[in-house]
Amino acid sequence: MHPPRDPQDADASAAPQSENLLARETSPYLLQHARNPVDWHPWGADALAEAERLDRPILLSIGYAACHWCHVMAHESFEDATTAATMNALFVNVKVDREERPDIDSIYQHALALMGEQGGWPLTMFLTPKGEPFWGGTYFPNTPRYGRPAFRDLIQRVAEIYRDEKDSVSHNVAALKAGLARLNTGLEGDTVPLSLLDRAAHELVRHMDLRLGGTSGAPKFPQPPLLKLFWRAWLRTGETPFKDAVLVTLTRMSQGGIYDHLGGGFARYSTDESWLVPHFEKMLYDNAQLLDLLADAWLETKASLYAARARETVEWVLREMVAEGGAFAATQDADSEGEEGKFYVWSEAEIDRLLGADAALFKSAYGVSAGGNWEGSNILNRRPEATLADPDSEAALARARKILWRERESRVKPGWDDKVLADWNGLMIASLARASLVFDEPAWLAAAQRAFAFVAGRMVHAGRLHHAYRAGQLKHPGSLDDYANMIDAALAIHEATGDGNYLAHAVDWTRAVETHFPDAGHGGYFFTGDDVDDVILRTKSALDNATPAGNGVMIANLARLYYSTAEDSYRVRASAAIAAFSGQLRTNLFGLATYLNAVELLETAVQIVLVGFPGDTAFDSLRRAAYGSSQPNRIVTLQRPDASLPPGHPAAGKLQAGAAAAYVCRGTVCSLPLYNAAALRAALAPATAPPQAGTSRV
Repeated sequence: MHPPRDPQDADASAAPQSENLLARETSPYLLQHARNPVDWHPWGADALAEAERLDRPILLSIGYAACHWCHVMAHESFEDATTAATMNALFVNVKVDREERPDIDSIYQHALALMGEQGGWPLTMFLTPKGEPFWGGTYFPNTPRYGRPAFRDLIQRVAEIYRDEKDSVSHNVAALKAGLARLNTGLEGDTVPLSLLDRAAHELVRHMDLRLGGTSGAPKFPQPPLLKLFWRAWLRTGETPFKDAVLVTLTRMSQGGIYDHLGGGFARYSTDESWLVPHFEKMLYDNAQLLDLLADAWLETKASLYAARARETVEWVLREMVAEGGAFAATQDADSEGEEGKFYVWSEAEIDRLLGADAALFKSAYGVSAGGNWEGSNILNRRPEATLADPDSEAALARARKILWRERESRVKPGWDDKVLADWNGLMIASLARASLVFDEPAWLAAAQRAFAFVAGRMVHAGRLHHAYRAGQLKHPGSLDDYANMIDAALAIHEATGDGNYLAHAVDWTRAVETHFPDAGHGGYFFTGDDVDDVILRTKSALDNATPAGNGVMIANLARLYYSTAEDSYRVRASAAIAAFSGQLRTNLFGLATYLNAVELLETAVQIVLVGFPGDTAFDSLRRAAYGSSQPNRIVTLQRPDASLPPGHPAAGKLQAGAAAAYVCRGTVCSLPLYNAAALRAALAPATAPPQAGTSRV
């Protein structure tokens, strides 16, 4: 478990102040600002009422604990007494942790985009007392630079506009509200033909950098949903650019500075095009999604690099990201001792002193030099080849990494945000459950089950899943993403264990989604439930962000429930949700990867029924074969010989008593019983050989 740290440590250098209202909160990000001289309010009815009473605009600042530029703006402006006094005199100031309130963040990020501005964090928005946006931006410096005005000058001008130019403010409010309302309309269409999946993949892969990985240019983000779309396209078509888009990206990331070569785990993104210089914060959600991709890549390539990075990433999660009750913490910070990346970088002199005779080998392998590769220091990175070095060299490098890791553990650690988020936990639980089967690691499955038990037990109140937990307090009714990702987690553990309790959780939570989130008029699901009353509107989208879109995940969940239970109502709802967003494909393919992947799952799922008892040699051999290749559309049912399948299942009534066996079903057609691993592997092989090299249509 990660050692506890004071969530206020990130801003400990600030002069002591009397506490503001954020001191009552549990979010580490909000607590970082509890001693600011700014009279911060948490988001809620009280803050809006205060703005109404004073007839002042609201200055809304949204960030998160691991955000480097959030810390910079806090130090420059929110800890400055003069700036704070101006804020307090002119505004009602509201702080939001975007990880605790992604619904609030989503609304105002969309509003900023409607103004033609690039979004991000810290998000700085100016609102009427009703919470309506009229202007905004992201980071503003304390003095004019980067082409941006000084924050103190800016807020004085905004307050003047609010006071003296009411018509202008009203015009902006009306335009932004109309634009936000349009986000939920015009998305509907018809069914999505499977041929569109290949066309979409061909269009999107043109934007990939097949030399360095990722999308072309800088900065570079992992974008796992998009990589999963390309991986599926390669498995369907055999066309090498799709495969290269994934493997080049995974290899470059796994060897680059975005990966923590001593402690494991990936940082949030790279500031350069070669994956060398990250923003050093580590997010639970990135690592969950990348674990899935590494497992799939290893199944097809058996590259030791991918297996090593998967295992090291899980080791990091289980060593440093386990929070209260076995659930997973949200983030690790980029900063320590007030400096970005200080915890992670090295000088050549440190390497020489600590490694002695092995220093030369290590410096050559990890790009260490006297001048450094980033601001005079060295970010450890390796050559991008997908293979590791010879065994003796790798053993020496492993010893060196262990020495450096022990030394690094004596440094002041970055801040740790130990709040438990249901949606991000769902991502990690599902990935651990699936990876445990790929890599034959029962301990990973056990960790997934512990985290699931915490969320399903401690984060449910009055039958309603909640979004965040910390310090004994539940916060905020769960969003669509919370339900969608935890349903996925339940289904993943059910597939791994055969335990019907997990399937029951998935069914119950799906019922809750249908109760609180449906858009009855246009189809699909709102991000915010109908029992949340402190937002100006409920957004609806199938676009992925850093995490998969809840609507896309729900379509996949409904597909899996349909195949697992043979209840046609799930298929009907999945098809309706697909139609609810298919109109968007006419104008925009970017961001719809999870949605498109779910379309493929619904239409082409491969059902594998394994009959027997875990622990039996023949059964276990069949199970290893079922997970022996990359099959994104695989749905496995563990079936006891003395039990029966649901009546509508294509294999119902066909199971034969006796030896352990497997049945492979595509659509309504199932194979004869398969009694050995070789026969099962053959049944799961592609129906046609992939195109030969050089036949790509890209």
